[in-house]
Amino acid sequence: MCLILVAWQFLPEFPLVVAANRDEYHSRPSAAAGPWPEDPRVVGGRDLEAGGSWLGTRGGERFAAVTNIREPGAAKGRVSRGLLVRDFLLGEQEPGPCAAALDGTAHAGFNLLLGDRHELCYRSNRNGGARVLQPGIYGLSNHLLDTPWPKLLVARSRFRDALSELPALEPFFAILAETGIAPDRDLPATGLVLEWERALSAIFVRTPTYGTRASTVLIWPRSGGYQLEERQFDRNGLLQGTARLGSKPG
Repeated sequence: MCLILVAWQFLPEFPLVVAANRDEYHSRPSAAAGPWPEDPRVVGGRDLEAGGSWLGTRGGERFAAVTNIREPGAAKGRVSRGLLVRDFLLGEQEPGPCAAALDGTAHAGFNLLLGDRHELCYRSNRNGGARVLQPGIYGLSNHLLDTPWPKLLVARSRFRDALSELPALEPFFAILAETGIAPDRDLPATGLVLEWERALSAIFVRTPTYGTRASTVLIWPRSGGYQLEERQFDRNGLLQGTARLGSKPG
């Protein structure tokens, strides 16, 4: 997952709104969002290589999502970052204690969001301890929370505008489908060659080997339950499938 936009306790009628793109190598096997065999209350995509996930929800009661931190040349972690999402969604620990107790030394660089109906926490293994987020709008790409990379600034601004159109989901998918490239002068210097810095500056990434594999919108209504829609894409950026999942209060 390489772009996550979150509105947390920002709207009275929708305490959690998430719009996210998962960017990954096209060769890495994965499953579209659906109920998990370990617990059918949990829905989300699955990484079929390591068994984790990039984003999921357990009903309208638990939420988790992860992005990697871009560190060219860094050692691969001993444990997949996606297992952090899996373990929280299948577990019972509250977000704050769970985030605080994590030992991130086994993982490559990550950003992690853990939430329930009471709190949303951010944790990275590159900037110290866990942080409980106050009501507001947040954005994650492949650096720390709210790092002002060009695509995050553009996406977060449009995300804020799209919130006024809820419960419509299409405005969020329009944001996630944006393929514009940032000007060279605005590109972050993360150690990649210029060609890759350009390609990865798009909200929707499209290259022959790596790109946006899935776009997801998740909302939790105040009354309970959830609505999740995930759209899957091939290496050409063409829509391959759509998963629509949800539950009502009670």
